[in-house]
Formats: sequence, C-alpha cells, structure tokens
Amino acid sequence: MNLGATIIKSRRSVRTFTDKPISEEIIKETLECGRLAPTAMNLQPWLLGVITDRDLLKKVADITDHGKFIADAAACFVVCGDKKAKYYLEDCCAATMNMITCLQGFGVGTCWVAGDKKEYGADICKHLEIPGEYSLVSLIPAGYPKEVEVPKKKPGKEIFFTNRWKPEES
Repeated sequence: MNLGATIIKSRRSVRTFTDKPISEEIIKETLECGRLAPTAMNLQPWLLGVITDRDLLKKVADITDHGKFIADAAACFVVCGDKKAKYYLEDCCAATMNMITCLQGFGVGTCWVAGDKKEYGADICKHLEIPGEYSLVSLIPAGYPKEVEVPKKKPGKEIFFTNRWKPEES
C-alpha cells in the first residue's frame, strides 16, 4: 500500500481531543495543502483560515448545531468559498479534504463539520469578519485524539462498479 492510501485508510472522525496544542509548522503546512487543492479553471475561490483562540473556538462551537466539540479542539480550520464562483463548493471541498488528509499524516485528528447551506454559516462568517461574498463551506476541528471510534463502512461489493452499475444478486 502506498503512503497516501495508508493515510486515507487510517483517517477517522475525531470528536474528543487531548490538551496538546498543534504546532505552528503543522498549521502552516495544513493551510498550504488546502491552498494547493485543485480548482475549476484554477480560480482558487476560497479563504482558508484557522482559529486557535479558546474564546473564539467556544463561540463558534456554540453557534453550530452539531459541532459543540469544536470548543475542545486545539484548532479549527475554516474554509470559505466565493459565492460568485460556479464551482466554489466542489473546490472548497477539495481543499477541505487536502487539509484533513494533511492533518491525519501528522497524527492530528479531525472531523468535518458542515457549513454550506447551514443557517449558522453567515453568523460564523460575521464573527470571523469574513467578507460578505464568501460562504462558510466547512469547519475542521483538529487536535490530538483522546479516542478514536471505528465506524462500520459498507463493503465494496455493495457500492463499487465498473462501466455500468449492476447490483449483485443475493
């Protein structure tokens, strides 16, 4: 197995973190990996940031509907997309996955918290002073895992296909 596949296969959503901080080197490398994600027409229609201030992490956590654990993360990466770009959502999702994969490579746990189409998105953008033409796409709380749960995944035979979908007969 190659290194990329190993990192991807080892990633799990983490919602409980230790108190250990994330180094500036890892934060910078993560933002850089987000910046290098592929985009339609190379528009790069995003703002990529990180929250490390404890009070701001708590405010953001309180605003979300399913991200209360953000308050306990060492950091929370933020991906916002320029709403004028036709494919901002796809582009920002690529940046989000690049950042999540980068963090996993450093042993830092994450959990993708949705932002796009969420009622709280505009409020979070306001707290972070994000310009109005941008929409929150994702929040990536990050920290060293306290515990990791391994969710059950569908077997490949239920979802893979070649050329055309043909379900296996039972």
